Amino acid sequence: MADTIAISNNRCQDRRQNMPFFCAFHLGIKTGRRTSERRAGRGEPRYVDYYSGHLMLCTIAILFLSMLDAFFTLDILAKGGEELNWFMAVLIEDSVEKFVGFKLALTSLALILLVIHHNVQLTQRIRVRHLKYMILAGYSVLIGYELHLLHLAAAY
Repeated sequence: MADTIAISNNRCQDRRQNMPFFCAFHLGIKTGRRTSERRAGRGEPRYVDYYSGHLMLCTIAILFLSMLDAFFTLDILAKGGEELNWFMAVLIEDSVEKFVGFKLALTSLALILLVIHHNVQLTQRIRVRHLKYMILAGYSVLIGYELHLLHLAAAY
């Protein structure tokens, strides 16, 4: 008679922890513990020819908010506001089309450079793609402020 040996099957146990909704690892704020020769050259720029969808969505959103900024700036100026950026004030006095064209061209060229270099590591934890998210947040705050100014101008 053969003796049967009981072997426990541990493969069906789920040893992974539940992933929280907000994870610092996904945003690139916190890096993993694994370091090796493969990851030693992380600071070197790597250029790719295919960009992820959320990167392009962020780029298009920044360009759209830049267009809204130009529109709201012209609307605020029409209601008695003042342009504080002296270079843009000179462009507006010369021609509105020149102002809008220069603003969108400057924003587009800057976004192209940021998209090309999105993997470049600026500091130990900040990459260029993080700058794009900061720019998006800044433009969002600026649009909110301009809407507040337009609301105040409409009240008077």
